[in-house]
Amino acid sequence: MQKFDIAICGAGPVGLTLALLLVKRGIDPARIALIDAKTAEQCSQDQRTIALSYGSQQILQAASAWPVKATEIHQIHVSRRGHFGRTLIDRAEQHVPALGYVARYGDIIQSLTLALNKIAPELTFLRPATVNTITQTESHVQINLKNQTAIEGNIVVQAEGGFFDEQTPQTKRHDYQQTALIAHVKTSMPIPQRAYERFTGQGPLALLPQDDGYALVWCVRPDQAAKLLALNDEAFLSKLQTAFGERLGRFISSSPRFSFSLGLNAQTAAPTGRCISIGNAAQTLHPVAGQGLNLGLRDAFQLAQFLSNSLSNCVGPMSLHDFFRARQADRNTTIQLTDQLAKIFASSPDGSLRQTFLGAGLGLIDLCTPAQQRLAKQMMFGSRQ
Repeated sequence: MQKFDIAICGAGPVGLTLALLLVKRGIDPARIALIDAKTAEQCSQDQRTIALSYGSQQILQAASAWPVKATEIHQIHVSRRGHFGRTLIDRAEQHVPALGYVARYGDIIQSLTLALNKIAPELTFLRPATVNTITQTESHVQINLKNQTAIEGNIVVQAEGGFFDEQTPQTKRHDYQQTALIAHVKTSMPIPQRAYERFTGQGPLALLPQDDGYALVWCVRPDQAAKLLALNDEAFLSKLQTAFGERLGRFISSSPRFSFSLGLNAQTAAPTGRCISIGNAAQTLHPVAGQGLNLGLRDAFQLAQFLSNSLSNCVGPMSLHDFFRARQADRNTTIQLTDQLAKIFASSPDGSLRQTFLGAGLGLIDLCTPAQQRLAKQMMFGSRQ
């Protein structure tokens, strides 16, 4: 049986970033294993759109995985459809080269994989391989794979999240009764490098600048999502126009549409033994404000610090408890922020007092520079101790 110091389940952006950062901090790559159910080709061809914060770009740069093919976000326009109150966050006012970046999942994977192949060719990849069971003892963890092989790890990191409706329920779980509708759309009057977060009566509608158009993330109730998916392109674009307005002119085209259910599923209990979860495996969030992957990359960055600071390569359970405590402030703040914003629209009637207060708050944030800077820093870097 192969034995490793650290076994990482999930070779997505969070798992790959953790592996790179561990190697960069001196952990022997021959003592690290990465396990994933998909092949490298399947992951690199994934066309999903990802919003990376400026802080996440810095983490990828520290991991030697930047540049990534991406569109910069210079401004973020936040508003409520049909009501007064909005805020505009600009990179110049925050003194950063970009507030964030819009990239395809597959392009991020390719950059991370190339970096790993370059600096850590000795690292063991087990793929395609599906984890069947994980068994802990006082001295190690045994990972049994579905092909009837097994490996041992001193520490096991679960970094494979999946979608909300496919996950095992964690200690904090809430079904928002919302569906995210995903597509790539084009408009007649695009504004380069400006992203939009538009709060509608049923949920947030985000437009992220990408290539010659926008990546759309439209959160609505499940019955409405089913209706929108059934429309032809012309009728769908008309509904989108009504929901978003005419700030970008007319919506002129749409790619095929996809959808997935939205919910909160977070592990708030301290780790027991030698297993720890990070990224979507630790907290699956509502996509409002685009914080999910960014929170996961901050998990990876801090976990690499704690594991590499352990004596030699003899990492153990105490490192995981220290990591968990250190991540509480950032995780709790981000979970509460996205949870409350989602519930305002998922659980409140259209035009409710809570929704009205949100619109008024956007106007106040735009007028109050310290409040806007605090919001921008939270979105870019999370909560720092």
